[in-house]
Amino acid sequence: MMDSLKPWWRTRTLREQRLLLAMIALAAIVFAWLLVVRPLGDALSDARERHGDAVVALAEARAQAKLIAGLEREEPAELGGPVDAIVGAAASEAGFQVSRIEREGAVAATVVMDAVRPQAFFAWVAQLEDRGLAVERLSASTNSDQTLAVEVTFRARAG
Repeated sequence: MMDSLKPWWRTRTLREQRLLLAMIALAAIVFAWLLVVRPLGDALSDARERHGDAVVALAEARAQAKLIAGLEREEPAELGGPVDAIVGAAASEAGFQVSRIEREGAVAATVVMDAVRPQAFFAWVAQLEDRGLAVERLSASTNSDQTLAVEVTFRARAG
């Protein structure tokens, strides 16, 4: 096959030969892109999506395990004050900037924070649950700087 291409190649002018080489090089780049780079990019994207799903599933499993462990407890921890005061003190200890705290009787309070790191926030919520508070309602939305704006209602667990 190469023997039949040599005379054909020699009959081309130098300019045509260079153009044909450039065309072959560009075609090789396009095929490499389509056959190697794009499939690897798609696989990486799929792996990231599966990882995100696994992280969410793990968090849900841990939360349910904590709920089950909490149900096995015989007595909830003693609060030692109104819920809004406990939550406000715990937020300032953890370094969170609270926008507002709305008291809902002596047994519940709603806390609004404009910017919190997700990991730190959910660890803080877990600490409050260990102290005898339960999350009644939680609303979170993402900010542009990888933080969350949250509104969470805590209620004292019934003894």
